[in-house]
This record gives sequence, C-alpha cells and structure tokens, in this order.
Amino acid sequence: MKKLSIILSFKNEEKNIPIITERLIKVFEKLFDWKSEIIFVNDNSTDKSEEIIKNLQTKHNITLINLSRNFGVSASVLAGFEISTGDAIIYMDTDLQDPPEIIPDLIKKFEEGYDVVHTRRVKRLGEPFHKLFLTKIAYKFINYFSDIDLPIECGDYKLISKRALKAIINMKEKDPYIRGLSVWVGFNQVFVDYVRQPREAGQSKFTFLTKNPYLEVARAITSFSSKPLYFGILIGLFTVLFSIILIFYSIFIKIFNLASSGVPSILITISFFSGIILLKLVIISLYLGRIYEQIKNRPQYIIKEIIKPPKS
Repeated sequence: MKKLSIILSFKNEEKNIPIITERLIKVFEKLFDWKSEIIFVNDNSTDKSEEIIKNLQTKHNITLINLSRNFGVSASVLAGFEISTGDAIIYMDTDLQDPPEIIPDLIKKFEEGYDVVHTRRVKRLGEPFHKLFLTKIAYKFINYFSDIDLPIECGDYKLISKRALKAIINMKEKDPYIRGLSVWVGFNQVFVDYVRQPREAGQSKFTFLTKNPYLEVARAITSFSSKPLYFGILIGLFTVLFSIILIFYSIFIKIFNLASSGVPSILITISFFSGIILLKLVIISLYLGRIYEQIKNRPQYIIKEIIKPPKS
C-alpha cells in the first residue's frame, strides 16, 4: 500500500488547523488504497496552534515539527520534506484557500505516471484586483528573466513524487525557491485546475506592504538566471550613447551661443548616472547575498522537537 504525506507549514493558525485537519481526514477516507500522514511544521507560533495539534494527535496520524525559531515558509516546507516518508508528498498552506478536496485528482495524476502535479488557479476569490494584477506582472517578470518557465497561477499547493522530492532535497540550496525547483527538476509534470477560495480565518502573512512578495521575486530570479548581471552591458552601451548625445548637444549650444547656467544639466547628469550605478550595484548585491548565504553553510532550519502521535 502506498503512502501519502501532507505537509502543512504554519504560523499562528489556531482557527484554521482543526478545520483543515477535519477536511483532510474526510479526503483520506476516499483514498482506499493509500495510507496517509499529516505533518504540521510549526514556524514558531505564539498562539494555541501547538496545543490544538497535540489534542488532534490523540485521534489522527499527525506529526508535529516545532522549529527553534521563525525560519520562514521555505525552510518550514523543507523540514517537512526531510521528515516525510510518503511515496507522494503534497505541501499546502493552512489557510484553506487551497481546497484539500482536490487531492484525489492529484493522486489520480500521480498514479498515471506524473511526478509533479501542479495545481493551477483558474479563479481566485476574495482577493483584491491590485494583488491579482501585480501577481501576474511578477510571474511574467520572473519568466522573462529566469531560465525556467514558471507556470502562471500555480502556487505552493502541489504533489511531488518521492524521486522528484529527493532531487530537490539533494540540491542543498540555501533559501530555495521551491516553486521554481519543482519545475526545474523536470520529470513528468501536469496541471490540475481549481478555484481558489478566500482565506478561512486569520490574516495573511504575505501582503504588499511587507518585504515578502519582493523577496519572492528576487529569490526566483537570482535562483534560476544570471541575466540581470548582463544588464550592465546594456547600461554601458546606453550611457556611451547618452554621453555622445551630450557631447553633440554641448557643441551645438556653444556654436549658436545658446549656453546658459549649466548647474541644472550637471545635476541631472550626475543624478542620472548615479541612479544607473546604484541600480547595477543592487543587482550585483542580490547575487552576492545569495553566494554569501550559500557559503556560510548554516542549516536552513533547526528542529526543536518532533512530536509523534501517541499511537505511533
């Protein structure tokens, strides 16, 4: 009998945890040929989430991983990957925007021979227009600059086979962009469409007023492409052309005696080139930051404890 592992990373989701557990158990009852386990990864919650999960462990096959501090979503998911023992692994958020009820569809695709089954959102309910618009722009931006074809409207909810997961774990990347890695590893991949629901309870940890969305875009691009580094060539050619135009402009106003106070033009020129230099330095700094994180070779997460269900 094959085994399914469900990985749920969370931080302060005490209201959603009982609901998603109940819905997952109902889904498991339909998977007659599969054993199942739920792995909750606690990213240093400060509410009653841990206590609630411990109570649920008395009834269900749930493993709780407590991290030593807040390491972020990617690290939490990786911790769940390392502990999981399933032939197929599904990771998803705990906010119930992604319905567990489509898990049988993911399993069906896995049984047909697919190693990575992406869920694709055909509609996103309860999300503001500006967020949807900026998300689409972000995906197009990532795909233009990166070396992977990241599927648009595919988030963190997906099924990964054991062999594809092993390839992802063996990369040992620091601060990995898991959405991209699941595409990069290759194997047979397919999509399952669904309608994304509004958040069940609580507040989203990812808003456009925080750094999270921008870090995700930067992580995606710097993980899978060096194209932005070549941006310096275009900037160099552009600045040379701009300088030539300024030379001819200076000669022109000198010949026709049109010269006036040069302070504004000097300030504009200095500001323009300073901005270009700073932009290039920012791009280089992003890559240097990733190199710095990689060579430190610190663990991506620290597990404080693993709490198994009493019956295991």
